[in-house]
Amino acid sequence: MIDATHDAGLTSWVASANDPASDFPIQNLPLGVFKHGASELTRSGVAIGDMILDIAAARGLGFFDGDAQRGAAVCGETLNDLMALGPGAWSTFRNRVSEVLRSDSTLGKRAARDADALLVPQRDVSMQLPARVGDYSDFYASIAHATNVGSMFRPDNPLLPNYKWVPIGYHGRASSIVVSGTPVQRPAGQRQPETAGPPAYGPSARLDYELEVGMFVGQGNALGSAIPIGQAHRHLFGFCLLNDWSARDIQAWEYQPLGPFLAKSFATSVSPWVVTTAALAPFRVPRRERARDEPQPLPYLDDPTDRESGAFDVILEVYIQSRVMRERGQAPMRVSRSRLAELYWSPAQLIAHHTSNGCNLQPGDILGSGTVSGETKESRGCLLELAWRGSEPLTLPSGESRRFLEDGDTVTLRGFAERAGFRRIGFGECSGEILRANT
Repeated sequence: MIDATHDAGLTSWVASANDPASDFPIQNLPLGVFKHGASELTRSGVAIGDMILDIAAARGLGFFDGDAQRGAAVCGETLNDLMALGPGAWSTFRNRVSEVLRSDSTLGKRAARDADALLVPQRDVSMQLPARVGDYSDFYASIAHATNVGSMFRPDNPLLPNYKWVPIGYHGRASSIVVSGTPVQRPAGQRQPETAGPPAYGPSARLDYELEVGMFVGQGNALGSAIPIGQAHRHLFGFCLLNDWSARDIQAWEYQPLGPFLAKSFATSVSPWVVTTAALAPFRVPRRERARDEPQPLPYLDDPTDRESGAFDVILEVYIQSRVMRERGQAPMRVSRSRLAELYWSPAQLIAHHTSNGCNLQPGDILGSGTVSGETKESRGCLLELAWRGSEPLTLPSGESRRFLEDGDTVTLRGFAERAGFRRIGFGECSGEILRANT
């Protein structure tokens, strides 16, 4: 629900948060986990401008009391315990953080006097994974992406018969999820032989990125029970940017009959700040409307509220910078821009379907959206689509061409939401540099 924390007129005593270009104004208040100082203690914090509000420090100085203390008390080396508390506790905690950081509140004026004890510059910290991720499932929720990829391999029948009926997904590898800034080593694996003969083993020659959003589960569900779609929003804590790195040549050889395996399990990058579902309340929009000749969702995947406001209007961008571009001082090149609201399946539908068989989700689990692509070439969310399986190479400002990623390339994802009458909020960045294979 939209409340006082979303007021576009709010300002913070943290000056950098009032910059219109900041991803982290007081209306956002994303959560993350960081290490700071010689002791390298791991702590939870809230991004505000170019600073971090240290939650433990604020609690120690008495800024959290009463019901608000419940949320602050469980913010430690991960956000899992906060995620487990549920929407009531999340709302109380968010409201108190907003009060502490406001320039016009009594708490804010007091906090401003304790700024040195409460704030840590973002440039001085090492960001960590925001949660202990027990399980990671990745979906295929963009119909434009599914159609593009399908048309490369099945021109006469791009979409398989089940696509418009059931959210398609697979279980990913949680152990190889890494925080933004972690280098990504080019994987090696089996590749399909070009001619008759055995497959080859070696470094992937078709390494790709995938522009996605990760959804953090808050409160889970008991094994054997399902989450009704009308309650799914209460189990969605927040969002991050997610890059599902993919070795397309390894994937092409291994995916039949059980789907992705080693082609995707070597690394998945996520941004360090979790933008809460509450922060995105002003940017909720109707989920994608089905055409009259399309099948309508089955009853367990349909809900009036989800139809009216189940999608999130977030702009997503991809930037590439090669090693040569860095050496020449050339800025990263934006290669695509798409909208999360264009997904065929909403986040609530993904949660409802995932649990429909009794599968138990847990606090900190991540659900990936799948590659977010749009109808135009400029909105394609991976190089497989953008360079059309290598037949339409991308030209970089350095004059280099890219069919797939080369060693030394850095891929950066960015995201933001904006709407008239509200402050623009952002997600920060999710980036990774490709290192040569260790073979």
